[in-house]
Amino acid sequence: MDLYEYQARDLFEKHGVPVLPAAIATTADEAEAAAIKVGGKVVVKAQVKVGGRGKAGGVKLAVDPADAREKASAILGMDIKGHEVRTVMIAAAAPIESEYYLAILLDRSNRTFLVMASVAGGMEIEEVAHTAPEKLAKIPVDSNVGIDLARANEIIAAAKFPADVADQVASVLVKLWETFVSEDATLVEVNPLVKTSDGKIIALDGKVTLDDNAGFRHPDHEALVDQAAENALEAAAKAKNLNYVKLEGQVGIIGNGAGLVMSTLDVVAYAGEKFGGVRPANFLDIGGGASAQVMADGLSIILGDKDVKSVFVNVFGGITACDAVANGIVQALELLGAQATKPIVVRLDGNNVVEGRAILTAAAHPLVEQLDTMDGAANRAAELAAK
Repeated sequence: MDLYEYQARDLFEKHGVPVLPAAIATTADEAEAAAIKVGGKVVVKAQVKVGGRGKAGGVKLAVDPADAREKASAILGMDIKGHEVRTVMIAAAAPIESEYYLAILLDRSNRTFLVMASVAGGMEIEEVAHTAPEKLAKIPVDSNVGIDLARANEIIAAAKFPADVADQVASVLVKLWETFVSEDATLVEVNPLVKTSDGKIIALDGKVTLDDNAGFRHPDHEALVDQAAENALEAAAKAKNLNYVKLEGQVGIIGNGAGLVMSTLDVVAYAGEKFGGVRPANFLDIGGGASAQVMADGLSIILGDKDVKSVFVNVFGGITACDAVANGIVQALELLGAQATKPIVVRLDGNNVVEGRAILTAAAHPLVEQLDTMDGAANRAAELAAK
């Protein structure tokens, strides 16, 4: 789960990372009140989970509360790369002298944690990595050791931070590591980390991504979910404990196992090129236990998507055999009744495949078609969606 900037700021403050006073507002009146509370010049910042808001006009300096009200009024309701601004953060303005970059992330490719640090903050870090790679230090972190002050000093020295701020930046890095570990994050990023004119180091902007798989350890994280912005179908699937992601396509996908579902997305996209660019409408992994209720839940979510024109059920029988899956599909269609209105292409393979196909044949449901191969089924599902 990606957090909004104000949520990241609050987590930083909780763990002792130096931040500036701030408050959030959803109306111009609230923005004016927040500016009065913060005091002095403030920065009105659009809260969206996408980059480039400054260039889009989503970050503005306000000299007083009345100005903050005016700036917030202009920003609220903006569309920034498809994201509507519903909240702004009113943050104290800072006299910036220098800008740096600091981040800790999960490095999946190398199966470790990684610190990225740069004296060229305030820019897109990808641009720094491309145009001035010598200014971006990438230091692996042993998860069994972590980052204490001694290790932080080594990292900051490797990134060539100026001597007059090195101690402060190292202290911030230790606190960011504490945030990263204790909150079960996969990313904590500060850009920019600034040195103010009085020599203080401040986290001026933050980005945090939390690991949803660790949610059971953090019941307080549930309050960080933006219910208004959450996709309704994804929210409904989450409530049913389904692994579902909405995509922009026309073929609903149900499979058992993330690898099989990912492959199914690819073959449907490839097949869809022959039918005017038909594409998969979702990722949905029902896991190993394809019971009737699980299948019904999955089908109800997909059939509730107005963009879906056909459904492709692609199951490889393993621990749960194909005959159990077939019975699940038949019972699911009975449970759904009139809700089931779109053609469903089924491809079964693996354990007890003959028995599974026989069950579907005997049921003879008018919406269900069976095909023997994954490519053939993907092609047929794309064809039906195009029609």
